Amino acid sequence: MTTQANDGKVLAMRMWRSMLATQELITCYLGVRLGCYDALAEHGPATAGELAERVGMAPRYAVEWLEQQAVIGILEVADAAVPADERCYALPAAHAEVLTVSDSPQSMAALALLPFGGVAAALPSLLEAFRTGGGVPDSVYGADWRAGHGSANRAMFLHELPGWIEAFAPDVHAALSTPGATVADVACGSGWASIALASAYPGLRVDGYDLDAEVLADAERETGARGLADRVRFFAVDAAKAEATGDYDLVCLFDALHEISHPVRVLRTCRELRAATGTVLVLDAKVAPEFTAPADEVERFQYGTSLLHCLPACLAEPGATGTGTVMRPGAVREFATAAGYAATVLLPIADRFHRLYRLVG
Repeated sequence: MTTQANDGKVLAMRMWRSMLATQELITCYLGVRLGCYDALAEHGPATAGELAERVGMAPRYAVEWLEQQAVIGILEVADAAVPADERCYALPAAHAEVLTVSDSPQSMAALALLPFGGVAAALPSLLEAFRTGGGVPDSVYGADWRAGHGSANRAMFLHELPGWIEAFAPDVHAALSTPGATVADVACGSGWASIALASAYPGLRVDGYDLDAEVLADAERETGARGLADRVRFFAVDAAKAEATGDYDLVCLFDALHEISHPVRVLRTCRELRAATGTVLVLDAKVAPEFTAPADEVERFQYGTSLLHCLPACLAEPGATGTGTVMRPGAVREFATAAGYAATVLLPIADRFHRLYRLVG
């Protein structure tokens, strides 16, 4: 009797469905990068000719893209029976939120940018790294990866982070509510945690640190657009090499530790940046405490992200630890202990993809 576990037909069908989902996500990438979804959300329903004119797209491609998006259920077509160039297509409001509203908790446009704009560009380098044991720097993944990676946790930081601090670290909340309080956002990336904290605490000053000058330029643009440039600053600094001293009320290391080449050095820098009464918080990937296989969708997602980006990026520097996204709680505790902390406390946030740690001592 053939079981599902060793039935080749089951795997073949799974691979076919994966191929189908991949194709459809690539067409979403085209819609995001060409501005099609934004145009439909902002200006309303359109025929192929109207959309082509709005976004600067060849009309024949507009016909095919609109039809395909209706076939897969992302767009609605008013009357499928009329000639192709007369059909009018609309982006439903609920779908527009997912594809065009970056601050929304439902936003998923970044998921189109990351694998196809980013990982696809890095595939030759990934193949070489797998053979040699080397790494792949973030710069190889390009602008689409930077944009997608920056947007992936944007809504979480804006909508969830301040509430988590208030609920699970009330003393930190009280400190940040004091006018003149300070935060160091280490490995800040596109700066969304910095922006979220400065928005939630009007008297707060935030300094963001990252070694990537391009991503800091993105952070500065967003901060300026939100009127926060007078309280949020960014500095191009490698925290693994910095000789750091400071008196920050809070030091953050958010969704970064797993892809840092020298995690103990960076955690030590975080410890040295905090004030005597300050706090260090680390947000990172939520994975199972131990390896298990097969695993659920979240674990599969974390392994895929690790294999295609975070582990290669981590290994891009000499002497790297080589952590990757699948950084289990025990590894966080080991790194923290090696960096001089007395204890690692897990804060009970409700999030499917992340854990929040408070490093003590």
